[in-house]
Amino acid sequence: MSFDELIDRRRTHCSKWDKMETLYGVSPEDGLAMWVADMDFRPPKGVGQAVQDMVDHGVYGYYGSDAAYRSAIKWWMDTRHGWMIDPDWIFTSHGLVNGVALCLDTYTDPGDEIVLFTPVYHAFHRVIRASGREVLQCELVNNAGRYEMDFSAYDAQVTDRTKMVILCSPHNPGGRVWTRDELQQVADFCKRHDLLLISDEIHHDLVYPDNKHVPMSTVDPQMTERLIMMTAATKTFNIAGSDVGNVIIECPELRKRLAARMSALGLSPNAFGLNMVTAAYTPEGAAWVDELVEYLDANRKLFDAGINHIPGLSSMPLEGTYLSWVDFSGTGMAMSEMIDRVQKHAKIAASHGDTFGQGGESFLRFNIAMPRRHIEMAVERLQDAFSDLQ
Repeated sequence: MSFDELIDRRRTHCSKWDKMETLYGVSPEDGLAMWVADMDFRPPKGVGQAVQDMVDHGVYGYYGSDAAYRSAIKWWMDTRHGWMIDPDWIFTSHGLVNGVALCLDTYTDPGDEIVLFTPVYHAFHRVIRASGREVLQCELVNNAGRYEMDFSAYDAQVTDRTKMVILCSPHNPGGRVWTRDELQQVADFCKRHDLLLISDEIHHDLVYPDNKHVPMSTVDPQMTERLIMMTAATKTFNIAGSDVGNVIIECPELRKRLAARMSALGLSPNAFGLNMVTAAYTPEGAAWVDELVEYLDANRKLFDAGINHIPGLSSMPLEGTYLSWVDFSGTGMAMSEMIDRVQKHAKIAASHGDTFGQGGESFLRFNIAMPRRHIEMAVERLQDAFSDLQ
């Protein structure tokens, strides 16, 4: 697999490239798409072959036994993360945003408060508000370019309407890989205030050297009755279009409630997605992920060095994910000017920090999961756009 291959995704119903002109004013003809969190790489050959086998067969009927699919998930979690699960704990959602929405619908009521440690993935904010719940923003502390949690402050924010916490682990957009001690503090916070916890661990495979992802389920056995785990192959293998996510619940009572709600909504997964995940969670897929992380690590270092060379800009050191979180506050300029320089001069579409909630106002998020040449181009363009500061 050559991650350096330039694959033209324009005019293929690709959200990342085909919508950036409408949303950011950046033409896909000469711009760079660094906003949506998917990669400009093909997945492992086995994933493509699984889809090709379905095409060659030519009959697209209902999916039968999902035993191999569940077994593949179990193998991956045990082999890659040291987390032993029972296949019966697994529910399949249409992606993890859908999984979060299902859990909000199942376990909370309109008017309830849902804790987010902000800035955090913008879709969480969207589905919480769309469901008639309220976001309780517990802002992370930016300690010299590294996000930390302040539970003494968060304790004071909790009310009798606070019912659930959604944790992003590893963290999007800050790239933190939370330590076991930090995760224990999250668990203690939830127990202290009798809160359910959703741990969204979609980026768990994309962790850089000297960091280790710890599954929340392995942290505190007393959390079982209030913990909902979420994982997916979609970020890891660049198959977001499959719309397949795993909601993994050990507690029988919580499983019973979600199963009833999903049955009432008539939900079931699609065959293409199940086959792709089964093909991805293999030893061959694991070897591909190791190569991917090595490539992304080099992209990370190249992008960070280029950004941090620009006076007033600071790239938060990534411990995991392929999403670089860049702070522009050191320039002293208005954010509107920063955005103009990035979009109009550098011709780069990047996610605006304010969409991630409190604490994100001075940031832009850049997706670095692209061929090295495009990273080099992005650095050159950004340095040129801010050349008057150098």
